[in-house]
Amino acid sequence: MGRHVHSERARLWFEQAGEEQFFFCRFTQVTVLRLLTTDQVMGKDARTMSEAWSLWDRIWADTRIVFLPEPDDIEREFRSRSRLSSRSPKIWADAYLLAFAAAAGLKLVTFDRALKSHGVDVLIL
Repeated sequence: MGRHVHSERARLWFEQAGEEQFFFCRFTQVTVLRLLTTDQVMGKDARTMSEAWSLWDRIWADTRIVFLPEPDDIEREFRSRSRLSSRSPKIWADAYLLAFAAAAGLKLVTFDRALKSHGVDVLIL
């Protein structure tokens, strides 16, 4: 993959994870595709949409990667985590990912240190 600022750290963590499974939801899939095609993120390694799909297919070929549909009870969890007095539009995505991880009983792996304090199993890379 390209030279995103965190790509090496993510690659090393992924390689050390052995046979663990890694779950993507539609939101995280779209995020990967979007970032792969964003010049400000990928610089000279930014991809076309077709190239991003090809890279996604390479990721998907790893048997440890699993697509996970939304858990049935995510709505309650998402609403609980997003009923805040702030107006920050970025918190919607954070609340959704935290709710997804909590409802599915999974660990959220991220580079976003701000998510560590939200009462969900979060691994900061």
